[in-house]
Amino acid sequence: MQHLALIGFGAIGQTLLQAICDYPGGAPERLSLLVRPGAADRTRLLAEGIGAGQIGQIDITTDIADLLVAMPDLVVECAGHQAVAEFGPRVLDAGTSLVVASIGALGDDVLFQLLRDAAEKTSAQIILPAGAIGGVDALAAARLSGLQGVIYTGRKPPSAWKGTEAEQRLDLDALTQEAVFFEGSARQAAKAFPKNANVAATLALAGVGMDATRVRLIADPQVTANIHEYEVRSAAVDYSVRLIGKASPLNPKTSLSTAFSLARTILNRSDAIVI
Repeated sequence: MQHLALIGFGAIGQTLLQAICDYPGGAPERLSLLVRPGAADRTRLLAEGIGAGQIGQIDITTDIADLLVAMPDLVVECAGHQAVAEFGPRVLDAGTSLVVASIGALGDDVLFQLLRDAAEKTSAQIILPAGAIGGVDALAAARLSGLQGVIYTGRKPPSAWKGTEAEQRLDLDALTQEAVFFEGSARQAAKAFPKNANVAATLALAGVGMDATRVRLIADPQVTANIHEYEVRSAAVDYSVRLIGKASPLNPKTSLSTAFSLARTILNRSDAIVI
């Protein structure tokens, strides 16, 4: 890829950049980074440390207009739901395809339609990577045959749910066995638990939609990792998936597989063989 742009350069951005630079021929010729005011100097040190000798030009900006004037080939959002709402429409209006990491943001119908309209108007694409979940290719294919149901269960240790609405529903510190604290649709999960809804939203958009996808969220003191499970019933295939996520060493609240999923998405835009 000639010119890659990232919105945000935290744990996900740094890990995906390292991954594509480690891949033969994967480093972009030019890299543009949109970061918060005050973060430019630190960001440059980190980016130059990762891309040294491989990336010819690295630009850091705090202004989305400057990023878009540079005409990147692809923009990757890895900065959270607010970034999708704030910058997504402008990227697509400029005719640039956008990879969205914070897919839970698309649980907002107004934002979803705004982004879709912008993409259709300019022929840009909104690209939704699998992120922390797997088997999305099978789900999207099964949808063409007719889906009867998709059920997702998210299981995490109680500490992982601190700072969320789960604290209002459970005494997380006192749990001695698993507790289901949410059952509902993917849309309801995205609204109630915006920082924990990306997987459910990904499955919903690949499958039966935000309202028909069923979600169960569990706090379990017997587990030490984030566990994603889902079941699919369709005319073509019935299957179930269980993944045990591993945290990023740069940020324990970030799924390591999400960063590598984004890296794969970027590499697939320029590789001769795409899988």
